[in-house]
Amino acid sequence: MSYVDLQVNGYAGVDFNGNELSTSQVQHACRAMRDHQVDRCLATVITDSMDAMRGRISRIADAIDADADIAKTIAGIHVEGPFLSPLDGYAGAHPKSEIRAAKIEDAQRLLDAGRGHVRLVTLAPEQDPTGETTRWLHQHGLIVAAGHTNASLRELDVAIDAGLSMFTHLGNACPSQVPRHDNIVQRVLSRSSRLAISFIADGFHIPMMALGNYLQCVPEENIVIVSDAISAAGLGPGTYALAGQNVHVDDDGAAWAGCRTHFAGCATSVQTMTEKLRQDLGIDEARIKAWTQTNPARLLDEARS
Repeated sequence: MSYVDLQVNGYAGVDFNGNELSTSQVQHACRAMRDHQVDRCLATVITDSMDAMRGRISRIADAIDADADIAKTIAGIHVEGPFLSPLDGYAGAHPKSEIRAAKIEDAQRLLDAGRGHVRLVTLAPEQDPTGETTRWLHQHGLIVAAGHTNASLRELDVAIDAGLSMFTHLGNACPSQVPRHDNIVQRVLSRSSRLAISFIADGFHIPMMALGNYLQCVPEENIVIVSDAISAAGLGPGTYALAGQNVHVDDDGAAWAGCRTHFAGCATSVQTMTEKLRQDLGIDEARIKAWTQTNPARLLDEARS
């Protein structure tokens, strides 16, 4: 089976958010991903200063343009931020100092750096309360996802009406304690017929028991499994880089931010995640193929249609 992964921050020792990223490093990461059956992915750039983000987006675009094999593997760029919630828990590994409200002018600068390779943008709807930037991104052929957000139901609906079509790694990027009924997980699940929803199925970001419950609430065609892989993916325990931060990977494979209060990306491959889905939740091959290949591929194809 081959996989389509919409969220890869790095792989096999290569950090796509590195300020010295080279084409040869991207080639190495792509070879490692293909060895782990990833056919296509979106290289993900996370929140930093606008200049830093633009530089990182541009370097990935350079690598895609320079090498045909990279272009076959990296189908585009996922920009996760900087239009996210700055609140504790929701910001996650994204530096609060660089988080900002959504503006079309800033979105344009990020897209210009990608020279047509940016395919997906994750933002918090409350940072775009009128949906103006969401609508503009949608009209320019991008997948617009909500994530790192505590959007109200009304704010979600405004965003969906403006073109929001996805939610990024539901069940994560929120505080460990939230209101028991009216919280971002419940709000998004209530709109699961209108949104593709991605999940990190490593067993750490969401316990498999809880993931199984979530999956039962979402239409089959709207489920997407992502790795949220960082440079540690495929390498085992140790300390690794993610956009200038140190991430520690435990012996069990969990990837922690330096403060040890939250996860910072993931060190588990989609290949391993599918084994967990089979063994822990009894998911059959047809659904695994849909969630890891067919559904994410459809999103990529629809974004440019």
